[in-house]
Amino acid sequence: MRISVDQTTLLRQRQAEQGKVRPRLPAWLRAPLPGGPRYSEIKTRLRDRNLHTVCEEAQCPNIGQCWNEGTATLMLLGDTCTRTCRFCAIKSHPRPAPPDPDEPAKAADQVALMGLDYVVLTSVNRDDLADGGAAQFARTVRAIQDRCPGTLIEVLTPDFQGDLAAVATVLDAAPDVFAHNVETVAPLTSRIRDRRASFDQSCRVLAAAKAHRPQVVTKSSVMLGLGETDAAVWDALRQLRTHAVDAVTIGQYLRPSPWHAEVVRFVEPSEFDAWHAAAMELGFRYCASGPLVRSSYRAGEHYLRGLATSSQ
Repeated sequence: MRISVDQTTLLRQRQAEQGKVRPRLPAWLRAPLPGGPRYSEIKTRLRDRNLHTVCEEAQCPNIGQCWNEGTATLMLLGDTCTRTCRFCAIKSHPRPAPPDPDEPAKAADQVALMGLDYVVLTSVNRDDLADGGAAQFARTVRAIQDRCPGTLIEVLTPDFQGDLAAVATVLDAAPDVFAHNVETVAPLTSRIRDRRASFDQSCRVLAAAKAHRPQVVTKSSVMLGLGETDAAVWDALRQLRTHAVDAVTIGQYLRPSPWHAEVVRFVEPSEFDAWHAAAMELGFRYCASGPLVRSSYRAGEHYLRGLATSSQ
């Protein structure tokens, strides 16, 4: 039996209402295919050695732009998270495999292989580890500093369940930027993030990082499109500044699968421009705000690079 065009349209509408299909992306969320000489060279080097980055595995729309600028993101502590946030597609299990003791050296080798000027080290949450993986972050930072002394290092860490000693462990390795994402506004946190996370706990982690190492650049990120109000976004930005956060990124949430939180709306580019202006007015030293912006978006951009260098 053939299905008419009207029937097909109706079927897609019903599937969309049930969360079984993704809504069509507006034009401003369609990224160009990655390219460029440095991107191609890095991709070839990684493929020859069977290596991968978060940039590739997350299918980041900015991969070409970042790689051509000498920036990439590496994932530490395995590929399995102990939390189940409703915005994140990473697989979850309460007892992931133990960390790889050779991971710091391997990460340093990868940074050297890729010829990175700026590397972002991130990880899954490891609530199963006594220090949440903080020591592994510190060892990796030091390994990269030894192997590639000219590379700037950003750590994008979990909240370590609010353990400020773990935060200090990471900072004592002297990364250039300390990032931890609040992800969404305070009123939506309990619905979007794992129950072990909270907006206030994330802010305390960021404030503790700045207090422990004042010269470090602190950074966080907020997703829009989850149903937040303008007042809640204003409050989130104000709280981040109150907790001594220097830099913020603001981007559009995109639903990884029908089992994740729904996209309530696609935010217009003009609204992202307005939030950029608001962030700078609040006193942030750096803000990247746009539909395709992600937490590590152009992390090695000249201005943020300048912040890290001037803070040393």
